[in-house]
Amino acid sequence: MSKLKKYWNELADVKDELASRDWFPGTSGNLSIKVQSDPLNFLVTASGKDKRKRTSEDFVLVDENCVPVEETVLRPSAETLIHKEIYERTDAACCLHVHTVDNNVISELYGDEKCVVFQGQELIKAFGLWEQDAKITVPIVENHADIPTLTKEMAANLREDVYGILIRNHGITVWGKNAFEAKKYLEAFEFLFSYHLKIRSYKSLSLS
Repeated sequence: MSKLKKYWNELADVKDELASRDWFPGTSGNLSIKVQSDPLNFLVTASGKDKRKRTSEDFVLVDENCVPVEETVLRPSAETLIHKEIYERTDAACCLHVHTVDNNVISELYGDEKCVVFQGQELIKAFGLWEQDAKITVPIVENHADIPTLTKEMAANLREDVYGILIRNHGITVWGKNAFEAKKYLEAFEFLFSYHLKIRSYKSLSLS
């Protein structure tokens, strides 16, 4: 099996698993995986595809300029530039972006604060944070329609202790050193979002 086919199947497996959770409503979301670093090449989801289906046209191989390496009628995801920026500024090898109700609600609740902080919850250990009462901060950026502007704002929040960034009323982008790590982080974030919203709801009901 060629290296490209190996990475293609790895990303397709992640896409299938996330699709089974309904994390790609209305063809939303995008995924990518690094194929090589120098020069940068990565597979990224083709625009407008139903991610619940597995086809030979799910991904496009692009270069460091976000341009397809080979001639194709497929268009790379509109947010390919974000993936490129993450690969160039971090040690990431896989990026995942999904739209869920929970991550959208969290981003709106805390959007004015520019971040949301979680502390003392077991799933924080998924990020390698094992100390007592560890906390993790998720930056929140505005949902700029202009992708270069959105990319620039996200890039400003790329730090060693940041594992994902929320885009207000849009979705979350996470990354990891490989597909397994990126998926682990995404699952942990979505758990924390869901847990937090349920706790808020229960507390609100108890006070009413």
